[in-house]
Amino acid sequence: MIEIDGSEGEGGGQILRSSLSLAICTEQPFRIENIRANREKPGLMRQHLTAVDAAAAISDAEVVGAEIGSRRLEFRPRKVMAGDYSFAIGTAGSCTLVLQTVLPPLLQAHGPSSVRVSGETHNRACPPVDFVARAFLPLLRRMGAEVDFTLVKHGFYPRGGGEISAKIRPCKSLTPISLVSRGEPTDHYAEAYITGIPVQIAQRELAILGDMLNWDESRLNVRELPSESGPGNAVIITVAHEHVTEVFTSVGERGVRAETVAKRAAAEAAEYLSSDAAVGSHLADQLLIPMAFGGIACFSTLTPTQHFHSNAKIVERFTKVRCVTQQENGRTLVRIQ
Repeated sequence: MIEIDGSEGEGGGQILRSSLSLAICTEQPFRIENIRANREKPGLMRQHLTAVDAAAAISDAEVVGAEIGSRRLEFRPRKVMAGDYSFAIGTAGSCTLVLQTVLPPLLQAHGPSSVRVSGETHNRACPPVDFVARAFLPLLRRMGAEVDFTLVKHGFYPRGGGEISAKIRPCKSLTPISLVSRGEPTDHYAEAYITGIPVQIAQRELAILGDMLNWDESRLNVRELPSESGPGNAVIITVAHEHVTEVFTSVGERGVRAETVAKRAAAEAAEYLSSDAAVGSHLADQLLIPMAFGGIACFSTLTPTQHFHSNAKIVERFTKVRCVTQQENGRTLVRIQ
């Protein structure tokens, strides 16, 4: 039984989700204490409980402590099972984080699977569907994984109501790729999503993005969504290079000015573009589990976050590999040892 302290490092939900994925992939049980101890509302929230239920469903796992507010969980997986799965978070919660939990194990199943998740597609603290579709999954496909991803309907906090679906075919082993250089630039554009709010908000956001990134109007796009998806707002910046595409996001919140929302995303994009790193901070987190199973030889990124280090420690606990970082010319090289 692997023992995990959920208060270590960043002390959030990623420690739990990575543990669930890796437990199924390696067929090892674990016990986690102090779940989300460093969050304002510690313990299992609805989206975390849905991730636990989803992980249990695909692996016929024995679970103790799977209830709202629980700070302790035992998870004993059996073999991962291919199938057609549907998971509803029930209240506002991130669809992509649930998919993130079950995707690595289902790549190891003995047959194809389909997964549908309903909830939020754009959440301030979670990877949005744009990031998954444009940044993460293309790299996973380059490693040999076959995943078809579909955004069925947008859903914003706090209403939710969004839905995503994925078709996943088994992959015997991942082919290692190297992401030390991002290559030559190929495309760049920004989008301001709005639903149920005035279009002027999106226009103000795009004006800020144009000024901060020095992009002309042809690269700035308003995306008006059906009113039933909202109310909601998100700024999405996409920067494509020869070897990797990065996506930077900021989600609008009640009481937060449009200019502030735009500046958050623009500052992240500007930091990345001013560096020589191949991947940004958020994508670096997502690449650790594929890397542990041979999908990446090495990659370069910005200064690793606390989130990255916490996730790396979980990978090391389950797989017995070590994530080694090395500073080089203002960027960080990450390798598995």
